[in-house]
Amino acid sequence: MHQANLSRASLSGVNLSRADLSGADLSGANLSRADLSRTNLTDAELIGANLTGTNLTHANLIGANLSGVDLHQANLSGVDLHQANLSGVDLHQANLSGADLRSANLSGANLSEANLREAELSGAELTGANLSETDLVGAVMPSGISHNWVTWSGER
Repeated sequence: MHQANLSRASLSGVNLSRADLSGADLSGANLSRADLSRTNLTDAELIGANLTGTNLTHANLIGANLSGVDLHQANLSGVDLHQANLSGVDLHQANLSGADLRSANLSGANLSEANLREAELSGAELTGANLSETDLVGAVMPSGISHNWVTWSGER
């Protein structure tokens, strides 16, 4: 399914584990609660897609465009989002433990209550991102930003 056009497709709950969707257009697709674990989504277009509760563990999303995607409560542990566009993404309560977010654009993203333990965020753009009650234990932050930079709404 390399470079497939699946824009606006209804794929809720489907198992696409280990599929090659590199370069695919999944803009506006409904992939809620789908299994995309270990799927290759390199350079894929997912603008405005619904990935609520989706399993993306160890998926490859290098260079993918996820602008405006709903990833609320998604499992992205060990995912590779190096240089991905995640601007305006909803990652509320998402699991990003061990994720590679180097040089990713997370501007305006909602990361409230997300798990970013041991995540790699060096070079990431976090302007306007909501990090309230986010778990950043062991995370590598962008240069010049410390954990003290984050404004917490909860107790840490």
